[in-house]
Amino acid sequence: MLTKNQIKYYSTLLNKKFRQQEKKFIVEGIKLIAEALDSNYSCEIIIALKESSAENLIKQLNRKKINTEIVKPADFEKLCDTKNPQGIIGVFNFKQQSTVDFEHEKLVVSLENISDPGNVGTIIRNCDWFGVKNILLSSDCAEVYNPKVIRASAGSVFHLNIFEEKDFYNVLNGKKKNGFTILCADLNGENLYAFTSNQKIILVLANEANGPTKNLLDICDSRITIPRKGKAESLNVASASAVLLSELTK
Repeated sequence: MLTKNQIKYYSTLLNKKFRQQEKKFIVEGIKLIAEALDSNYSCEIIIALKESSAENLIKQLNRKKINTEIVKPADFEKLCDTKNPQGIIGVFNFKQQSTVDFEHEKLVVSLENISDPGNVGTIIRNCDWFGVKNILLSSDCAEVYNPKVIRASAGSVFHLNIFEEKDFYNVLNGKKKNGFTILCADLNGENLYAFTSNQKIILVLANEANGPTKNLLDICDSRITIPRKGKAESLNVASASAVLLSELTK
């Protein structure tokens, strides 16, 4: 049985500061926990309500000797980020940040200052759908272990290599020197459907309100845009990512 101090400790993982400090994060829901368990993330503990839709999963976890604890509803609520939880959460350890190495890939996606966790999660999910395995995030993007990012990704965060890089622009410059074309999505860019390249590409998506920064524009080799046919001012960046990836991976 978990103590009050343990409940309090795990509840702090809903806060980015403590996630970064402890190198742990919370995953909510049966499907997402199953995805995390099937990945190379290590699980510290599964915490659940006694009567929940996750009872069968809990039995399986017990057979696998994964640490599981049953708690009261009042304690469980302290651990949840959602309004209607499924009655089970998992605490997982961060995956060790590996060297930013994707030289063999033909298409990589990079995000600059996309702070909305729903957009970041959806872009990660879109990348997974279109077979893009590597994503580079600037340090001012929404954190990959944010619960909203994990939910919006529908578990795709556990399938891909995601690099959060403080030295973002220098990394892009380094990849450019190694043969990558830096391709920036921008309203003022070339028509996506007329764009052709035989080079390896890093597609960079920027903050939809502010657009690409000068630092990014100074690095990029080409800019592309999805041609507008109606009167909308712009596309949501996550929606745009699906269109761009569909064309660039065909």
